[in-house]
Amino acid sequence: MSDADVQAAHERIHHPISLYLKVWGYLFVLSTLSYLVDYMHVQGIVRWTLILLFMLLKAGLILSIFMHLAWERLSLIYAILTPPLVLLVLVRIMTIEAHYAFWTRAIFMGGGG
Repeated sequence: MSDADVQAAHERIHHPISLYLKVWGYLFVLSTLSYLVDYMHVQGIVRWTLILLFMLLKAGLILSIFMHLAWERLSLIYAILTPPLVLLVLVRIMTIEAHYAFWTRAIFMGGGG
């Protein structure tokens, strides 16, 4: 690799500091909103929906900007994001099966445990 190639690669990776400051600001705002959910005593499904939404938005910002996934090839993104998504699908399948087993026992054996 020549010096010109190394210099071109270095310039291609260099991102303006304003991008990182904007993302830091967004993370601060999302963390504040997440804190306000607890401070305002939001309860029930709305609370958990908001907390998970803010958490996923913050994780997406961190992954895409600070871990540079926004600038990676699509195959690398798939290699990083596909395994957790597959695990989530498998956990959901196990949850459905667990509910089925619980209600089968409750209905036919007179108790859930």
